Amino acid sequence: MSKVYLDNAATTKVRDEVADSITKVIKNEYGNPSSTHSYGRSSKSIVETSRKEIAALLNVSSSEIIFTSGGTEGDNMILRNCVKNLNVKHIISSKIEHHAVTHTIDYLLTCNDIKITYVKIHSNGDIDYDDLESILESSSEKTLVSLMHINNELGNISNIKLISDLCKKYNALFHSDTVQSIGHYDLDFNKLQLDFFVASAHKFHGPKGVGFAFVRKNTKLGSFITGGMQEKGFRAGTESVHNIYGMSEALKISLKNLVNEKKYVTDIKNYFISKISNEIKGVKFNGTSGEADKSTYTLVNVLLPIDKKTGGLFMFKLDMKGIACSKGSACQSGSDNGSHVLNEIQNKQDNENISLRFSFSIFNTKKDIDYTILELKKLII
Repeated sequence: MSKVYLDNAATTKVRDEVADSITKVIKNEYGNPSSTHSYGRSSKSIVETSRKEIAALLNVSSSEIIFTSGGTEGDNMILRNCVKNLNVKHIISSKIEHHAVTHTIDYLLTCNDIKITYVKIHSNGDIDYDDLESILESSSEKTLVSLMHINNELGNISNIKLISDLCKKYNALFHSDTVQSIGHYDLDFNKLQLDFFVASAHKFHGPKGVGFAFVRKNTKLGSFITGGMQEKGFRAGTESVHNIYGMSEALKISLKNLVNEKKYVTDIKNYFISKISNEIKGVKFNGTSGEADKSTYTLVNVLLPIDKKTGGLFMFKLDMKGIACSKGSACQSGSDNGSHVLNEIQNKQDNENISLRFSFSIFNTKKDIDYTILELKKLII
């Protein structure tokens, strides 16, 4: 039995170079970064050098990078503190955001005097920018827009430069979950002018449990986790030195090799699209994921010609063949309600069929795709 991992949107394999660098740091640099002795100063130097390197790669100031445990914590920190400390009374978002955003907004609505407006979504999963501007124009209160860059289930790419410009025009703050794009695209955030964004290392071949949030200078967001004064008071707790270093290394390597690796993964995705379209009749693609020029090169979301009732064990059967993929975000695993993203954009007939997300990385090959399509055909035909 072959082993094929096609769930890279959920998490990626750590690069060997990154794993080696983490091991070296965890073995040799064990001082607490807050300690003033030489061991502590050495660890502190690693943390701050990593911060500067990450900031330079994204063209922002190192003082604007706050280390976190990942994207979910970053989203929570920003959304909650915008309401708590920045007097945000109106949040504009969409119903197809990651649950780190949608569930946090739901919570905020239960205990704060705020309102939420959901921007319209086209049937292909794209944001209706005219509707966004209309909402912003009519908003009379302190407003935060929270819209992700790349949808983690559909692969749709939002125009965050346009959204940022609209937010500046109407004096609103702009937060974006950029977890699926950082490390996969060459982004200049000085030009994009977002107020807040988040990243997670394990999405670009770094370690799990570490990420960062960008908080623009002078926004006075305030602390999220109280205790010590680590991370400029935003997030108390001893920094995970080895993971922070590993994240920095992973981002450096990803962006250094971006052109060649993007070309390679794009070729894998296009091969998958061609292969499954030609060999399985009735296949459709959710969102814009089947269009290489309109979606991220890292994933496709496939609507298969098999209904959910008869295909209830479909994922299990693929897993038994060694194929790893998903129904959507790993963060909603265990839910019986299906994908909230697909529920929002699919018609009733399509929603009765099985949709699967296949996501790719540099560690995949065309042989992986051939094997996957072969096993899919056996289950469907």
